[in-house]
Amino acid sequence: MYSKILVAYNGSPESRHALQECIRLNPGPAAEIHLLVVTTPQPVVIAADFAVAAFYNADQEKAERHAMELVLESGMTLLREAGLRVINHLEIGEPVDVISDMANRLGVELVIVGHSSRKPFAARWWRGSMDAMLMEKLRCSMLIASEPQSAARRG
Repeated sequence: MYSKILVAYNGSPESRHALQECIRLNPGPAAEIHLLVVTTPQPVVIAADFAVAAFYNADQEKAERHAMELVLESGMTLLREAGLRVINHLEIGEPVDVISDMANRLGVELVIVGHSSRKPFAARWWRGSMDAMLMEKLRCSMLIASEPQSAARRG
């Protein structure tokens, strides 16, 4: 049984599948469940040797952080209601880098991410490459949670 699990969550239906899969694994009350929400940084423009955030807006950044805090809280609530011990993390960065760095630093044994097969081929291709990049960087197992078959058949 896994004693340290990291679940990547962003509030999307795909990432909710990752939460559900973690609950289905039933890791027990002693397991550490690390719930990670990653927000991407503001884009940066380099001009004349100066790095400037493109269209930097402090209010927008604050609103996005607040929205991600709410996403994190909703994920924590779901996992805690299932009897799991949850440690929350809200990080800024590129998701693949943040997920892999945190998993490796914490000694996580399993990373759970969500995936949807309903997206158009191009979106799946890009998402698939993200999953592949993450797999290359991890030193642990990775579970890619998909939508339940009953939901897939209805669609």
